Amino acid sequence: MTKLPTRNRDLTSAKIIEAVGRVLARDGIDKIGINAIAREAGVDKVLIYRYFEGLPKLLTAWAASGEFWPSVQELVDISPPNLMELPLAERYVFFFDHFIDSLRARPLTIEILAGEISHRNALTDIMEDQREKWGEEVGRTLAALSEYQAHPALLPLTNVLIAGVQNLLIRARSIHSFGGLDIQSDEGWNLVKKSIGVMANKLFKP
Repeated sequence: MTKLPTRNRDLTSAKIIEAVGRVLARDGIDKIGINAIAREAGVDKVLIYRYFEGLPKLLTAWAASGEFWPSVQELVDISPPNLMELPLAERYVFFFDHFIDSLRARPLTIEILAGEISHRNALTDIMEDQREKWGEEVGRTLAALSEYQAHPALLPLTNVLIAGVQNLLIRARSIHSFGGLDIQSDEGWNLVKKSIGVMANKLFKP
């Protein structure tokens, strides 16, 4: 079998991965398939099997590409360079500020989060696994073991807030306000960020 040069293979692989997002945006999570992705990428589906072995590994590659979920590194890169030297409360605020902005900038991700509530398939399983690994990395990156021990509420509270942010963004697809909060405006989300900051500074004092 003739092998393509590495550069050509990398470019084609990237084109296939990008096509996954376009197919998801157009057809939804319940209609994703190799044939549709191959047509969108303009490649023979044999290449998809050769490069990714099939749909599960292709979807995993797309999930890991940063298109679906903001990587921890993405969130850290836009924080101060001395992030880990800051008090826990400040780190917490920086994380949620960037997490909220990153999800709001990914409308396709919000559609997938909404769709996975009622549709379960290979993609939703992969996305769920991706978020679990992401959560573990967030914990390792943003808080030391001693801080978890000092603040037992840190992990469950973070999970509740992440779930709450996702739920509000899903609702914002179709409704303007929730509990009097404008969830479709920057002003409304700035209030959410400010509230998280107030709470963090009270709970996570040195």
